Amino acid sequence: MGGGTGAGAAMSSPELAGRAVLVAGAGVTGRSVAAALAEAGATVTVTDGDADRLAELEPLGVELVPGLTAPPEGTSLVVTSPGWRPAAPLLVAAADRGVEVIGDVELAWRIGRHRARPPVWLAVTGTNGKTTTVGMLESILRAAGRDAVACGNVGFAVLDAVRAGHEVLAVELSSYQLYWSRTLAPAASVVLNVAEDHLDWHGSMAAYAAAKGRIHERSGTVVHTVGDAWSTRLATDHAPAGATHVGCTLAVPRPGELGVVEDLLVDRAFVADPRTGAEELAGLADVRPAGPHNVTNALAAAALARATGLPAEAVAEGLRRYRPAAHRAVEVGEVAGVRYVDDSKATNPHAAAGSLLAHASVVWIAGGQLKGASVDELVAAVADRLRGVVLLGADADVIAAALARHAPDVPVQRLLSGDDDPMTAAVRLAGGMARPGDVVLLAPAAASLDMFRDYAHRGDAFVAAVRALAADGR
Repeated sequence: MGGGTGAGAAMSSPELAGRAVLVAGAGVTGRSVAAALAEAGATVTVTDGDADRLAELEPLGVELVPGLTAPPEGTSLVVTSPGWRPAAPLLVAAADRGVEVIGDVELAWRIGRHRARPPVWLAVTGTNGKTTTVGMLESILRAAGRDAVACGNVGFAVLDAVRAGHEVLAVELSSYQLYWSRTLAPAASVVLNVAEDHLDWHGSMAAYAAAKGRIHERSGTVVHTVGDAWSTRLATDHAPAGATHVGCTLAVPRPGELGVVEDLLVDRAFVADPRTGAEELAGLADVRPAGPHNVTNALAAAALARATGLPAEAVAEGLRRYRPAAHRAVEVGEVAGVRYVDDSKATNPHAAAGSLLAHASVVWIAGGQLKGASVDELVAAVADRLRGVVLLGADADVIAAALARHAPDVPVQRLLSGDDDPMTAAVRLAGGMARPGDVVLLAPAAASLDMFRDYAHRGDAFVAAVRALAADGR
């Protein structure tokens, strides 16, 4: 593990030793936080409403107290799991007492900066594309020989990455995590895009966007997406004085931008003279999955990597090596000349739009919990690409109404509520509507919890249904 200093060295933190710290939440994040605090020498108490989940933390040797609504006397810091809302009674009580409340990302930053060689943070947020971008970034960094890891909101806790002693962190950050961050200062940062999501947690679109904007407040290089109004605005409003600004565009880049010239990704920001110089980074064919939104993700990843001085060759090699994670625009099979693509991770309309626009002729499987988001703009944008639509889930009626308004000639099939295996039924209906050369695309534009455990369970059901369909065809 090049550049690592070992877990013990990584966890020395004089500002935590001896402090009484309360951890709110005993899930995956809470376990990581409690372990890190204990190693740093803090006196740790963990609280959660689920006593069984608390019991799983007993091996850590910390105090476990179910259902606290106020910090114990003497508590000087509260570290909350990202899902806890600011209005939670425990967090309100802490604020009223003047006790600082932070999240796991802020804690990781504070611990990491006390290492002999603090890790370099390259931070990514946005409504959509975060995981793909940090995956591409990790691959680019590793192609250059850097000891890098994708972490944060991707399943590998950033605290665990710091404890492991990695040299460079490609960090995916949610709006929840950023809300609880205070002093985070990444070497470079990007807000890829902002669209309606998590408004039930933040209360308004403005508050949601402002939480995203925190990623830039102490950043050395601020990257934005030229075509996204919120991304551009947040880069302007939240960047510190003296930060380097870099834009990413699908057009020919201007000085200070990365962009596209014919079939090439080109850099006019990290070159000796951006006014006259440019450097080829990679080809469009190196970007997988294909589609304009993933080209934007690749440009953002390249900008963050180039901010640390990486050569163009590493960008091309890293993009070629990258493979998308499961359920993110992954082609899972072809049956009778029709390709089947799993993008179950497209859990809101903005994400589904990017996926749909990557294909010329689509039978779309959609539906689930829209969480109040509008789908009219999405349907209007993709109507001319739709061969047909199969709807399932709680808000199927909302999507059907939008299709009636904006794509009245597109055939729509509705699943009956009594279907025992709804995804198998959906795939068979979609396959019957498709023609050779079409794509059957699962891009639900909605959350999954009305019918499935999570988006991965939904995607797994789609993959199994496609495989069954292929077996029947043979």
